[in-house]
Amino acid sequence: MPNATVTVSEFVLHCAIEKDKMTFTIVALALIYLVTLCGNLLVIVVIVVNPHLQSPMFFYIGTLAAIDVVNNSNLIPRMLAVLAFNANTVPYGPCLLQLSVVYHFGVAETLLLCVMACDRYVAVVYPLRYPSIVTNKTVCFSIFLVNVIAAAILTPYMVFATELSFCHTNILPYCFCDFVTMVHISCTEDPRHLTLLSSTTVITGVGGLVIILFSYSRIVVAALKISSADGKKKVFSTLLTHLLVVCLFYLPLMISYILPGVGVQLSAEAYNVLVIIAIMVPPMMNPIIYSFRNKEIKGSIYRLWTGKRTTPDSY
Repeated sequence: MPNATVTVSEFVLHCAIEKDKMTFTIVALALIYLVTLCGNLLVIVVIVVNPHLQSPMFFYIGTLAAIDVVNNSNLIPRMLAVLAFNANTVPYGPCLLQLSVVYHFGVAETLLLCVMACDRYVAVVYPLRYPSIVTNKTVCFSIFLVNVIAAAILTPYMVFATELSFCHTNILPYCFCDFVTMVHISCTEDPRHLTLLSSTTVITGVGGLVIILFSYSRIVVAALKISSADGKKKVFSTLLTHLLVVCLFYLPLMISYILPGVGVQLSAEAYNVLVIIAIMVPPMMNPIIYSFRNKEIKGSIYRLWTGKRTTPDSY
């Protein structure tokens, strides 16, 4: 007998975390969210209130901070509600909304990291031409373009998600609404759904990573030509910390999205761990790596809290 298609009005999130790890996971997520909010909102406020920081590099940092706040706010409160209060029922519409926000800002952050790598490439390799190439208008257009491309990539996912029919279950085995899990529990057998996921992940993920690594490799070549040992140390220190964020963001996401697309199934707990590392940890680390190590931002934060005037060189 063929399966009867059931119209789903809600999904049930079954967050697969072992009971002995539940308390640790709840506390860890709460701390990650608190640090993410405080760190990134502080960066945004400092950039907005300080006219001296309203330059191309800081526009990118502020945009990254805004994406990180929205991303974690979209995911962590719902996950905490599921884990702590067993509030695991999500209506169909909000579930699709959460899915769309995850994918849109995931792609947007991927592209933004590429743009930021290119920005640093121009600044280090072509320092004299940098002010004429990278202007505030160029930055605003690139940020707009990043979001347009992310929305264009997201559109097929939304179309495919509305085409899915569910006749077996409406239980999603992960801590949030996800396109892959919807495809796996649906009765719609169409290989183009997961093929789309793998292809867009390869194009945006691998393609973006190639751009980033190329930019950083050229920066390394330029840094080796710097005669000052302190100058070289500063450049390499910055590159290593940036690459750490890139690896934390890219590798777990690529593993979790590409493998299901080629037929390799991950356990629910393994997938949840990968997502937590990839989506939630970088937003917590980004203010430290991209912002709080920056003398101008540290000086602005100091003046914001103390009211004292100081110079960035004091740091």
